[in-house]
Amino acid sequence: MAMPLALAALVGVGLGRWAPSGLFEFWSLCLLFLLARGEWRAVALGAVIAFSASQVLLAKGAVLPDGLLRADLALEGRIESVEGEGKLSRLMVRVDACRPRDLARLPCDSLRRVRLSFFEAPEIEPGERWAMTVRLRPPAGFANPGTFDYGAWLWREGIQATGYVRSEPAAERLTAAPTSLRQQALGYLDEQPFSSQTQRWLAALTLGAGERLARDDWDLLNASGTTHLVVISGLHVGLMAAFTLLVARGLARLVMPRRWRMAVWPWWLAAAAAVGYAWLAGLQPPAMRAMIMTLVGLWVASGRHAPGPWQAWWLALGLVMVLDPLSAWRPGLWLSFLAVALLILIWQGRPRPRGVTGWGWGLVRTQLLLAPLMAAAVLLAFARLAPAAPLVNLIAVPLVSLLLVPLGLLGWLFAPLPYLGSLCWWLFERTAWLLVELLELAVERLPLWWPSPELVLPLALMLGLLALLWALPGLAKALRLGATLLLVPAMLGLTAPLPEGGALRVRVQDVGQGQLIELRSANYRLLYDSGPRFASGFAPLSSLWPKGQHFDEVIVSHGDLDHAGGVAVLAEQHAVGGYLAPPGESVGVPFEACLRGQAWQRDGVSYRVLWPPEETEPLAGNDRSCVLEVTAGSDRLLITGDVGREIERQFLLDVTLPVTLLVAGHHGSRTSSGPQLVQWVTPRHVIYSAARHGAFGHPHDEVVRRFRRAGSCQWNTALDGAVTFWLGREEEVSPRAVRGMPWRRGGVEGRCHAVESRH
Repeated sequence: MAMPLALAALVGVGLGRWAPSGLFEFWSLCLLFLLARGEWRAVALGAVIAFSASQVLLAKGAVLPDGLLRADLALEGRIESVEGEGKLSRLMVRVDACRPRDLARLPCDSLRRVRLSFFEAPEIEPGERWAMTVRLRPPAGFANPGTFDYGAWLWREGIQATGYVRSEPAAERLTAAPTSLRQQALGYLDEQPFSSQTQRWLAALTLGAGERLARDDWDLLNASGTTHLVVISGLHVGLMAAFTLLVARGLARLVMPRRWRMAVWPWWLAAAAAVGYAWLAGLQPPAMRAMIMTLVGLWVASGRHAPGPWQAWWLALGLVMVLDPLSAWRPGLWLSFLAVALLILIWQGRPRPRGVTGWGWGLVRTQLLLAPLMAAAVLLAFARLAPAAPLVNLIAVPLVSLLLVPLGLLGWLFAPLPYLGSLCWWLFERTAWLLVELLELAVERLPLWWPSPELVLPLALMLGLLALLWALPGLAKALRLGATLLLVPAMLGLTAPLPEGGALRVRVQDVGQGQLIELRSANYRLLYDSGPRFASGFAPLSSLWPKGQHFDEVIVSHGDLDHAGGVAVLAEQHAVGGYLAPPGESVGVPFEACLRGQAWQRDGVSYRVLWPPEETEPLAGNDRSCVLEVTAGSDRLLITGDVGREIERQFLLDVTLPVTLLVAGHHGSRTSSGPQLVQWVTPRHVIYSAARHGAFGHPHDEVVRRFRRAGSCQWNTALDGAVTFWLGREEEVSPRAVRGMPWRRGGVEGRCHAVESRH
């Protein structure tokens, strides 16, 4: 029954996420039919499917409707967490009540969880209840190849809206935070005379307070592939349960020497310890998942009417999916269950090791076999690979599980004793310092690698196959060795496909209200604009590539923050051969003037500047924008920056026809893309670099209709995410959108999108 339970929960989650119309009516009829026939098992599984689907549908239905965009909402809720970013605070709020201040608006009482920005916020503590006026938008994030999907993260965390707190009327604290055991423990920890690093790691490892870790801590853990050792996981909950079981069985052996093996209460005590520890850690999804897996594992280990390992695996998965259907979108769930599945494969049917040497080799072998599968899973989930992880985990796993966690927990246990608790934590501090030094050394020698998006899937498949080759029992050693000798060179030989000579890859990135275009040929890489920088200081460019990229040329169309906001990130994190910008602009770095008539050629691709002229003083900021024409074979790209209609007419006759791709001027604003430009150029494809739920409503309906009448295919980063075009190839230009389905490259009109304005 365990496998059908898990599969039923997964089917329900899928139906809830992609529910066709009439789903619940059809399912109700099916359940009535099964009830009439007395198929009780099928009815139970159908109820599980309906329950899982309903939870997902409720989560979808709670998402903020578009009709409440930019509306003032009166919200009351309890603060779950607070993160500081300079003058900006990020609040996670559990909503108790919500109503529009304009009562004619749609209701917002279905909201349950929101994420808010609060500029210059007063002192706010988790657990407090606040009343505040907010402006919200539906949850969404940028969609770029190989980058963190913020929109997907909001969905799986059950966040139905994001936004900011209005300064007027002022937010009001309704009730203070209740003093919980966890908060008391964290407060006690803050008073201890240890380094801030020790306090952070103690809070994370023993109390599940991962929010206490600094950004540098997370970067180090990610780069070394050891994040799973710090967040509350099955390792920590399992260690707590195992320690409690060991002590309880030892006590049972003393008080009931003849019957201690049959005693049940040590197992119940271990289960209670697992539940209590997960509750103390906040019972967040990772802790709850670890608790369920530990409880099922204790049942299997007890041997009392217990299921086998695989039935237990399916049972734990089914319970997690029923209790938290949104966890299906959490990579941590699948990482945990994949690891346990591989452990079952490795150990099932093999003799138990004997002696310290046998156990030591067994643990090393297990870690080595886990490494490639975990690397494959992390690649698929996060598009990154930590080369240091296999070797580092050989030392870090026993160091954390046998020393750090026990020392941290013993410190809490002996905290009432004057010196014993402090001694445990002092030893914890020394061990943690040693671990950090080891991780930093490993990352320095083997830094985190972000493979090209095209390499992620083939590399992950090869790593997964390598893990299975050595984990599956019964395979001949010659087959394992031979396949390994083929797979390893194949993985090392994987390289990202680069454009051939004369071909150009054009990628218009999704950066919200701004513009960033990457042009790449075989040996040349150019950026046109650097995207925006927001009030919080975040620049989307920082999330697009790992540090240390090389760009031969960066053209900054003009100095507006939505085009030049990422220049500081480029200068700090990447190597740039040179900058071009209009004369008289200030972009934060030295640059060469971008002037009409400049031309160069790289890899058989020609670049030509059509605007501005040398005399730019009378021109407004937007009208000084660098206009770039790029020719690759028979295809042509035109980027006009933010110039207005009057300027478009001045360089119109200089444009070489035909134009394959036009990046619409000023994000599709009505001040650009005038009738003369559209009629003369008639581009095959037009793309608007615009923001999802943007306040400006780009693209304007007049511009959309104008290009539609010209027969152009229209794309919008707000709807499609980043869009990639290949120019200069023999085959027809075939754009790819991140948010588009792989079997559907265009919109409702074949390969062309019917983009509609929000006006």
